[in-house]
Amino acid sequence: MKLHEFQAKEIFARYGIPVQPGVVIERPEEIDRLEIPYPVVLKAQVLVGGRGKAGGIKLAADPVEAKAKAAQILGMDIKGERVRRLLVVQAADIGVEYYLAFTVDRAARRLVCVASAAGGIDIEDVARTAPEKIVKLHVDPCTGFQPFHGRGIAKRLGFGGKALLQFAGIASALARLCAEMDAELAEINPLAAAAGDGTLLAIDAKLIIDDNATFRHEGLPRNEELTALEAAARAADLSYVELDGDVAIIGNGAGLVMSTLDMIAHFGGRPANFLDVGGGATTENMAQAMEIVLRKPGVRALFINIFGGITRCDDIARAIAAQPPRVPMVVRLTGTNEAEGRAILEAAKIHAYVEPEPAAREAVRLARA
Repeated sequence: MKLHEFQAKEIFARYGIPVQPGVVIERPEEIDRLEIPYPVVLKAQVLVGGRGKAGGIKLAADPVEAKAKAAQILGMDIKGERVRRLLVVQAADIGVEYYLAFTVDRAARRLVCVASAAGGIDIEDVARTAPEKIVKLHVDPCTGFQPFHGRGIAKRLGFGGKALLQFAGIASALARLCAEMDAELAEINPLAAAAGDGTLLAIDAKLIIDDNATFRHEGLPRNEELTALEAAARAADLSYVELDGDVAIIGNGAGLVMSTLDMIAHFGGRPANFLDVGGGATTENMAQAMEIVLRKPGVRALFINIFGGITRCDDIARAIAAQPPRVPMVVRLTGTNEAEGRAILEAAKIHAYVEPEPAAREAVRLARA
């Protein structure tokens, strides 16, 4: 679950991490009511990176310029996301930029702190071109991230005096936030030192919460990554991802569904979605899955690919026969209770394939027709 910058900064502030005060607006006219000293920075609030390169971050010296630039940014399309909100903050006089993040290292099975004195740019580029500028520290899950860890990282980045202690405090707070909020990533890029006194400030904030842990955290904002159909599927305990094609796909098991998407693409089709009803799908699950995938506008065919193990073919067939779709449908059905399932479908005058390849080819043909 990705959070917008303004949402992440609200959480950062609760943990004592210094952030710029800001206001979120949705219309250029709201600029007139702001009480933020100028110059200001207007930042598009989208859940993708590269906002600055796409023109989604602009500096304004006065209200007139701010209003004009707000009008330019609002409504922009940045990597497929339309800008509907702006975060307006007072511009900071930046001296040096650093990078600081905590993320999950799945290979090591623990959190890792990643820091660099080359902040403000893509950390992937730094890792590729100047890996010596990156400091990494894996966090022992038993002892956690201790103050001396933060001080050690700060020394390696060239900090000294009060700035060293401030960096260590921010690192400790970010580590605590990451652990307590079940974050997969908590990132500050850049963590900027002011040009005058060197005070550190989180200029940007990125926070990704583990989807499986959101139930533990009351008050989290609505997950705006999900489309309306993805949210409906999640409410029904179905794994659904919306794509941009016209062949709706339902399968049981993530691997089977992925291979089905590949088959549709191989035969020249365009998958409209990924939907996994799970290993123990019931008649009700299947009915919900069909209803969800067919709500997507532009769907021209439905391909149901079932390899029954725990899932029973007769349960799947009952859902299909009870509510035939409004678009041409292709069914591949094999596995547990296959004979019973085929009998149910035949009674409803629905043919079921045994092999997946000819079924996928037919689904693509129907979508084209």
